[in-house]
Amino acid sequence: MKMAVEQIMDIPIYTGQPAYVLDEMDKGISARKVGGYISITNTESMYHALRRPEHMKFIQGADFSLCDGVGVIVAGYFWGLKINRYNGPILQLDCSEFGESRGWRHFFYGGKEGVADLMAEKLKEQFPQLQVVGTYCPPFRDLTTEEDEEVVRMINETQPDIVWVGLGLVKQEAWIAKHLNRVKAPWMVGVGASFDYHSGAIPWAPEWIRALGLEWVFRLIIQPKLRAKRYWWSFVFVAEAALAGLMQRFRSIKI
Repeated sequence: MKMAVEQIMDIPIYTGQPAYVLDEMDKGISARKVGGYISITNTESMYHALRRPEHMKFIQGADFSLCDGVGVIVAGYFWGLKINRYNGPILQLDCSEFGESRGWRHFFYGGKEGVADLMAEKLKEQFPQLQVVGTYCPPFRDLTTEEDEEVVRMINETQPDIVWVGLGLVKQEAWIAKHLNRVKAPWMVGVGASFDYHSGAIPWAPEWIRALGLEWVFRLIIQPKLRAKRYWWSFVFVAEAALAGLMQRFRSIKI
């Protein structure tokens, strides 16, 4: 089966169903195929992709680039695309549930001190058979070469199937790119705010708000200083994508 993928300004976005993602993850885990990764792609990420070649390369090289946010859906509209949202927090919940009976092994890397442990505790309350094989909160600085090698060794000793990385946008993607094939896991996923949401460190928007595509408003209210600049970047990208998409469609009509 051909994977459903479309492009917005050379940035791939998966347009298929969540079930296919989970099935492919299961195949990779069953085969112990190391080096797979998933990009959780929102409009801020796409903004940076147009300006940072290494970030563009990361998204383009991902096994899946999943839509994270209503802005991607809006941008896709101007390119004539219908995109289904499948963000990091939901993917993590789905993998927790789907992987229970399959014995998937999860490692949580990132978050503020204690957040990964609290997230593990909360997720185990929801999914009693969830296997969390390790957590690690890195210091708020670059690790030395020796420290980094020790972290890789520690993670590999746990034999994880999925390493969830919560270091924040761009930084977590750079970490995954640097550690591909060094970390012997079938999958790595940068999920950012998932650590805060699933641990309860930061409130997650109620489901009805998320269903309306207004989670960004909730997050702006909760974290105004953090979100204002990031949402400006998102707005800039949506405007760029809208203009580029309309121009492309206009040219195709003229031809």
